[in-house]
Amino acid sequence: MLRLGIMTTAFITHPDAFFHINPEGHAECVARLEVISEATRGLDLHRVKAPLADDTPILRAHPQSYIDGLEAQLPASGHVALDPDTYLSRGSLAAARRGVGGLINAVDMVLDRVADNAFVAMRPPGHHAEREKSMGFCLFGNVAIAALHALDARGLNRVAIVDFDVHHGNGTQDIMWDELRIRFFSSHEMPLYPGSGAAGECGAHGQIINIPLPAHSSGALYREKLEALILPALDDFKPELILLSAGFDAHIDDPLANLDWSDEDFTEITRALCRVAQKHCNGRLVSSLEGGYNLDTLGGLVRAHIEILQEHSA
Repeated sequence: MLRLGIMTTAFITHPDAFFHINPEGHAECVARLEVISEATRGLDLHRVKAPLADDTPILRAHPQSYIDGLEAQLPASGHVALDPDTYLSRGSLAAARRGVGGLINAVDMVLDRVADNAFVAMRPPGHHAEREKSMGFCLFGNVAIAALHALDARGLNRVAIVDFDVHHGNGTQDIMWDELRIRFFSSHEMPLYPGSGAAGECGAHGQIINIPLPAHSSGALYREKLEALILPALDDFKPELILLSAGFDAHIDDPLANLDWSDEDFTEITRALCRVAQKHCNGRLVSSLEGGYNLDTLGGLVRAHIEILQEHSA
């Protein structure tokens, strides 16, 4: 494929993401994507509509029975509760399939050098969806599916996933528990939903690194962990692609958690991970929206995150 030019960051989304509708008052709401769309309006990005994924890539992470079960519960109107936090509406599975399709398209774009890096702005999020269980607002394990696509469909040997959402990426961990070709790093407040993510949860091959953080700790503590644990492990692993589960709910003003990260913490974390991508995989990095529930801060945090991606385009 031909390159589109120098300094290219892809921004992948789709209007179907607005038709996953949770009950009124739910934190994971349509307005999250509205504020992101408004905040990123003036950025010079390669804007792409997320394609609709069929079952083939999803089956790398979830059994057919799980997909069929979600399809069978899809309501004609209103909502169906899958658990106390996770709902289906009429448009939910189309939105979720485009979330998967958007991430797969982003991986293909950076591997084919159509884009240098990418941000996928879709909802529902994905990192809580386990192999056979939807939970925590999530239906499909989007980032895990994208990693398996890179490995199985695109022939990569080493993919790193860095999850800095304030909640543990239990779904990604469940799907990747026995996957030797990945390194999965999750930082998260503990104790907090979903209750997993202890440092001793290391995967079948020691390939999972969990970094639990105490409530009201600052981004400076995470950045110390990043320098001491994550970056050296990435240097040792030498990933061919880096995927980010980019949650912005560790911010001090987020209503669903109690970490005290600043705007600058997020930009410095993004910058450090972009440097690793340049060092080991020619800048190939794909970031995907997970949490972030303060509508006054989310748009600015995502815009700043994307601006760092633009700075580090090859």
